[in-house]
Amino acid sequence: MSVTTQAFAGLAFLIVVLAIALFAPSGTLDYWQAWLFLAVFASCVTAITIDLARRDPALLARRVKAGPIAEKERRQKLIQSVASLAFVAGFVVCAVDHRRGWSRVPAGVAIAGDAIVALGLAIVFFVFRANTFTSAIVDVERDQPLVTTGPYAVVRHPMYAGGLLMMIGAPIALGSWWGLLAVPALAGAIVWRLLDEEKLLAASLPGYIEYRNKVRHRLVPGVW
Repeated sequence: MSVTTQAFAGLAFLIVVLAIALFAPSGTLDYWQAWLFLAVFASCVTAITIDLARRDPALLARRVKAGPIAEKERRQKLIQSVASLAFVAGFVVCAVDHRRGWSRVPAGVAIAGDAIVALGLAIVFFVFRANTFTSAIVDVERDQPLVTTGPYAVVRHPMYAGGLLMMIGAPIALGSWWGLLAVPALAGAIVWRLLDEEKLLAASLPGYIEYRNKVRHRLVPGVW
């Protein structure tokens, strides 16, 4: 199976998992916020995958190897496991919220949530454009260069920033304030992961310590 086929198979699997997590607990297909979110998410991620397949197959191959099993370190396996559970749990909470009618999110606000999701994924897209070594696992490859331009000139971990922004937008897009409760768990997993990753980068990537001193913020510009 080619890398491109693996990537699209993985994408299709993810969309199916999200659809099940949203429609099964909600007990209905009459959930327009979920349909719109899935359309926005699938469109953005498909566009990113097509771009990588055409422009940077090597990066696509790096991204295919993902998840807790792919990680080399036991600690990262644990972090990825926690993040994966929090990711899926967030969508389930949104679906239950829709079924029980706990939240009242105006349609315009929900659509704004979809825009936040698209913005987060756009940041990820530009990260991939800037750095062909954005592996899905914590690792430093031989002869890997230090990237300091583009989104890396703003924060040290722009891909995590984009992913976190997407996950903030998702519950809003799904019409659920309660779904935002999953965000702190995801943010905690991201912070745990990037702090561990920075130790590896400082030890293994030439120039990273100087870059770290120049770009002070890790995740949120002007904050942290």
